[in-house]
Amino acid sequence: MTNFISSTALIAKMLPTDYVGFTFFVGCMAMMAASAFFFLSLNQFDKKWRTSVLVSGLITFIAAVHYYYMRDYWASFNESPTFFRYVDWILTVPLMCLEFYLILKVAGAKQNLLWKMIFYSVVMLVTGYFGEAVYPESAQVWGFISGVAYFAIAYEIWLGSASKLAKEAGGNVLAAHKILCWFVLVGWAIYPLGYMLGTEGWYTSIFGKGNVDVAYNIADAINKIGFGLVIYTLAVKSQKD
Repeated sequence: MTNFISSTALIAKMLPTDYVGFTFFVGCMAMMAASAFFFLSLNQFDKKWRTSVLVSGLITFIAAVHYYYMRDYWASFNESPTFFRYVDWILTVPLMCLEFYLILKVAGAKQNLLWKMIFYSVVMLVTGYFGEAVYPESAQVWGFISGVAYFAIAYEIWLGSASKLAKEAGGNVLAAHKILCWFVLVGWAIYPLGYMLGTEGWYTSIFGKGNVDVAYNIADAINKIGFGLVIYTLAVKSQKD
């Protein structure tokens, strides 16, 4: 009984108006539920699609673990968990780029497409972290580099070689590719916007840093789970063909 009381004392009280803490908690649970769904559905797919669905589960699982720690960090210090968020992104965003490669392999996608997308994503995230946490006095410069890398990814999937491969594949692959492209163009746009609104000394005063975390949390859940559901739907449709 004593151990139970001492352990519950470590749990910070969440106020009814703590929308940031609430979205961290909901985000964590949503990612965990999505991971369980993707992992438990693996046996229904053949080897061709099992890797893609597995990666979808890994993306949400990694995010769930980080959201667990980010939720506690926010509750303990009432500060944005920038470090944990970027560790999450540096692991999950390249995996989301991997999903493009995996679904386009049916059209002959080469590994150079994969490494190009991963390179762009790493540059986007590393420079974003530098501008937001390490060198905030030059946030505009680092933000510009991060933005260029983001638009390079968007160009590659909308107009570059990935787009051409998707058109060659046609059918369900093309339809899934287009939906994923919209996730990147619209869903991922919250990240550079959040960078500008959340970087100290830049546009923080417009909405306040906490509100940026709410936007990040909602966008993360939609983007990561949504990505996985698109892949899952593609795998289900392809099994029936």
